Amino acid sequence: MKRYSTIFLKIAVILVAIPILALCIFGLTWLAENPANPADAHILYPIIIGIYASAIPFFVALYQALKLLGYIDKNKAFSELSVKALKYIKYCANTISAVYVAVIPFVYLVAEKDDAPGLIIIGMIPIFASMLISLFAAVLQRLLQDAINIKSENDLTV
Repeated sequence: MKRYSTIFLKIAVILVAIPILALCIFGLTWLAENPANPADAHILYPIIIGIYASAIPFFVALYQALKLLGYIDKNKAFSELSVKALKYIKYCANTISAVYVAVIPFVYLVAEKDDAPGLIIIGMIPIFASMLISLFAAVLQRLLQDAINIKSENDLTV
């Protein structure tokens, strides 16, 4: 049963990666070539660069998640390798959050030009989502490290 659930999670991780990769290859390049208002395209370019910059840690975090699921398959879930993978996921989520914090002033400029105040709220969603993922990974990392420490103490006790 455990093997099937990790296979399902691996497929889910890959299915999350495919649309983001397609967006980076097709959607953002099309948007950069065809802005709605060519006079204000200079405001749009930093946003597109920020999205591309956040895609790198996103795919690194997905790779670390796949590695973590592989460790679970190999019964190495309670190991330092799992803690290390969670640490990288936490760092990637923090990086994504920082990139979007740097991009939000440009989103504000676009929202002011188009008179769309809801755009700022939509632009803040990735910031809070990645902060939440970072917090969750930090909690899991701490719990896993404590479990590994307790396991090593119990292994030393005879």
